[in-house]
Amino acid sequence: MLDRLGNKPLCAIDQINKQAIANAFGRAAKGYDKSAAFQRQVGQQLLSFIPPISVFTSSTTVIDVGCGTGYFSAALHQQGFTVTAADLSAEMLQQAQQRCGQDCQYLQTDAENIAMSDNRYDIAFSNLALQWCDDLSVPLRELQRVVKPQGRIFFTTLVEGSLSELTQVWSYIDDQQHVNSFKSQTAITTEINQVGLTIESLVYEPITVYYSTAMKLMKDLKGIGATHLQQQRRSGLFGRQTIIDLERAYDAFRLDNGLLPATYQVCFGVLINE
Repeated sequence: MLDRLGNKPLCAIDQINKQAIANAFGRAAKGYDKSAAFQRQVGQQLLSFIPPISVFTSSTTVIDVGCGTGYFSAALHQQGFTVTAADLSAEMLQQAQQRCGQDCQYLQTDAENIAMSDNRYDIAFSNLALQWCDDLSVPLRELQRVVKPQGRIFFTTLVEGSLSELTQVWSYIDDQQHVNSFKSQTAITTEINQVGLTIESLVYEPITVYYSTAMKLMKDLKGIGATHLQQQRRSGLFGRQTIIDLERAYDAFRLDNGLLPATYQVCFGVLINE
């Protein structure tokens, strides 16, 4: 069964926004893994920052925040860590349970209000989840609270300029926002410093994924639940003409190999809870 602990009440707008995000990822849960190649690539790089289990002197506990279908929860368990898989979406946690079984514990909770006691974990791991929080300092304070002194927080988040090709293409079609806005490198550093965590490493890296058509990119974004907009909700399905216009506009970015690039700007962070 999924653990469901009581959280502090949120204001109505926060509740609506969080529920919308949970719903978007819930709808994507069953087919998520088919569209998550980019998430896998980023998460594998983040795993490489974590020292091997042999470096630690005792049973090492990890909370995987925004675990999704539990791919990296399983990977962390296989490396010898004791893992709690945590996610806002009950449907995602169900998929994680199907993957990991009794190898992990499960917690349905909000990264901004983690339903867990203080100083519980040696490590926090969060791959491409914290960009859904308006203020990075809020989930980082929660991770600071649940991670033991001298513990570490390993995270990735998207940075300003992500999906710049798609943003530019949509600007040719209409004046609506179709792509989420992300924080600048300066804002990320500022919000980390507000929490008082020590930065061991902040690495910024562009990662490009390639598609044969613009609609395949859009299907991947829908498949991972990333079509929810934090700033506004866009209603209605794309019409045939919009799809034609999207393909035509994106074709300006087509490379010599015939593929279309979708470039993400990614922050890889390692923080120490001193």
